[in-house]
Amino acid sequence: MDSRAANRALTLPETAVARLRAVLDALWPEATDTDAKLGIAVSGGPDSVALLLLAATALPGRVEAATVDHGLRPESAQEAVDVAQLCDRLGVPHATLPVTVAPGNIQAEARAARYAAMARWVEERGLAALATAHHADDQAETLLMRLNRASGVAGLAGARARGIVPNTPIPLLRPVLDWRRTELAEVLATAGVAAAQDPSNTNDRFDRVRIRKALAEADWLDVAAIARSAALIAEADMALEWMAALEWRSCVKKEPMGLRYRPQAPRAVALRVVARIVRELGEDEPRGSALARLLDMLSMGQPASIGQLVARPNAGGWSFAKAPARRAPPSPKA
Repeated sequence: MDSRAANRALTLPETAVARLRAVLDALWPEATDTDAKLGIAVSGGPDSVALLLLAATALPGRVEAATVDHGLRPESAQEAVDVAQLCDRLGVPHATLPVTVAPGNIQAEARAARYAAMARWVEERGLAALATAHHADDQAETLLMRLNRASGVAGLAGARARGIVPNTPIPLLRPVLDWRRTELAEVLATAGVAAAQDPSNTNDRFDRVRIRKALAEADWLDVAAIARSAALIAEADMALEWMAALEWRSCVKKEPMGLRYRPQAPRAVALRVVARIVRELGEDEPRGSALARLLDMLSMGQPASIGQLVARPNAGGWSFAKAPARRAPPSPKA
């Protein structure tokens, strides 16, 4: 079925389609190349299905969709089938991507597996970018959750409208980041399309669900304004990253056994430089609290350690090196 004919079978708000097209024009200048195709991550939930409908109409013939099946819920396979059927109606190529989620932090592992699977799909299909349906309510909920955990600037920074898929150079677009969840629901209602409802979205075991319910009850809170604050914090985070890169070039030098840092910048920047030093010397991504303790000890002129690294004050700076391997005690003689 021709995609234009298929899309005409659905009624979509013309203002919403025009709004999405304008956002894509701004976020994705590569889209002027009429051969460039956009991949849409569609879980089957209301937000991603609304994005699919809008994108298929705004970019007829230039959209493909993928649904990641984590296999974590019995309904997930059928939801992927439902998305495939909708895509067939729209004339949009669709792929179901099964993944296995590693044990541990299920939500974090599922996110990592999801992005890895979609990145492979984008590359295999020769798509130019990937789009997700993160919106303003997501931004506000995430900011409040992390404020409640005393996160720093990097943790509080909202998602950016354009980024990259983790561990790849693939552009990651969030074209409905300024939209409210209710606006996306209106797209579905106008089109007469149903979407899946994930029961975890009403499960009070999850922080996000409790925050979402609290926001719904606190009508004096402006969700759109909170989301804008998250975007402004993201800009501040980018500025700190720029300053940390400058501090690194100016103040970090190689030593025979590791790295030496003569801090000049404020603490927030120094924390990022020290985190990079830890990574450069082969340690895993350090926790913020561990970094803060390390920096406090060094600032007081005391040696400290993190993982297998030892840091020592040294003539106006700090030296970082791997701790020497311990020699095994000699075996007792028979």
